Amino acid sequence: MASCDFCVVRNRAICSALEGAELAALNAIGRTRTVEPGESLIWEGEDSILVANVIEGVLKLSSNTEDGREQIVGVVYPSDFIGRPFGGTSGHGVTALTEAKVCVFSRGDFDAFAHEHPALEHKLLERTLGELDRSRRWMLLLGRKSASQKLASFLVELSERLSGNGCAIDAEKPNRRTITLPFSRQQIADVLGLTIETVSRQFTQLKQDGILELPSRREVIIADFDALVAEAG
Repeated sequence: MASCDFCVVRNRAICSALEGAELAALNAIGRTRTVEPGESLIWEGEDSILVANVIEGVLKLSSNTEDGREQIVGVVYPSDFIGRPFGGTSGHGVTALTEAKVCVFSRGDFDAFAHEHPALEHKLLERTLGELDRSRRWMLLLGRKSASQKLASFLVELSERLSGNGCAIDAEKPNRRTITLPFSRQQIADVLGLTIETVSRQFTQLKQDGILELPSRREVIIADFDALVAEAG
């Protein structure tokens, strides 16, 4: 495992609560792993045997319905923590959308380490509460917002979460941002509970309104971030 001193998410991940000797001890029980697009790291319904910090890339959290359809229930970005510490089964699968680099720990080793380091447990609690707040906002988005508001909200969050790593802000025009999408149109539709046709129409409408520019299927330029925020409601 590479030294934590050179980790690009060192100051944002849960291990930011640890000092030098503690980081060295955590480093000793973990390993760095690269996950290819489409490769699963955790499987739904299986025993939770590992946890991980995301260093680079984007991964999806998904569950399968009884008839075999996949529902994306969340997305994780660099500095996010994935897995279920302290036992239990995984409530969803975790699969890479882009090439991703993660710091992987055996759940048993991580649990024992966390018990000995209250600052890390406190960070885990903070992250859990943050995820709860985000889930509640997502329930509002899926249940009450219009299709246009859903897509705008999704792009606002994406630009904020990918800032500096998949989203470039124009230095001369801070209101202008360029996103390299880690999702296909179909995946965006799955995340938002919309059809792909509706997602395509909303992209077109935002382009016609002068809020977005669409150079390619995977590149989105937010021409007016403030207007996008307003559209998100």
